[in-house]
Amino acid sequence: MKQGAWWVALLMASSLCQAATESDPLLDGATSTASEVRGVLRARSQAVLASELSGRVTDIPFAEGQSFNKGDVLVRFDCSAYQAQQNAASAAVRAAREELKNKQQLAALNSVGRFEVTLAEARQAQSAAEAQVYQVQVQRCQVKAPFDGQVVSRKVQAHESVASGAPLLEIVDNRSLEVHLLVPSRWLGKLKPEQKFSFVPDETGTPLDAVVKRLGARIDEGSQTLLLIGTVPANSAGLLAGMSGTAHFAEQP
Repeated sequence: MKQGAWWVALLMASSLCQAATESDPLLDGATSTASEVRGVLRARSQAVLASELSGRVTDIPFAEGQSFNKGDVLVRFDCSAYQAQQNAASAAVRAAREELKNKQQLAALNSVGRFEVTLAEARQAQSAAEAQVYQVQVQRCQVKAPFDGQVVSRKVQAHESVASGAPLLEIVDNRSLEVHLLVPSRWLGKLKPEQKFSFVPDETGTPLDAVVKRLGARIDEGSQTLLLIGTVPANSAGLLAGMSGTAHFAEQP
């Protein structure tokens, strides 16, 4: 190969290597040292609450950003129709109970057969089951908080009618956060649970003492990265889910 052609091939190879390095998603926005990777804070407890019945929303006590406690009522529905159905079902249960009692008394006097007593028992069980269904529907007229947290966004407003399964509220608990990192897959053999590292959120600039808790279940074939999940101190002030930052490992794994 002539000398000029050799130099052209070398320059082309160098350019390709440089382009591959610059497009590496592990290095995008990160520092130059291999022991630092980018990550994001995510909440362990977060949910989008949906309606379990069709109805009209009467009240949403908490607005975006407000805090609530586990068990607080987050959404109330107009429950008049369901309450009326439950009242009717409860009355049917009482009637079936009295009918069964009467049949049992008559059976003791040999005035009715065992078959009629069995039918009365079945009617009582059926009415009790129907009453239980309406009781569940009445309970669903209130959506209660499954954990302590804050309202991220309200998907509906008071006085709106929603269908079953419609999203109502997005909620999150910012007191228990995890840091999610995409680390090079070649670190797999060197990472271990309870390994310590620091995480600096861009928004605060304050280093956090983090601990490796678990690793992802598979390696991404395209980027050759592995998910690493670590924990940060609970109830750390000023932290919100979605913050991004840089993780610093004391030694390159």
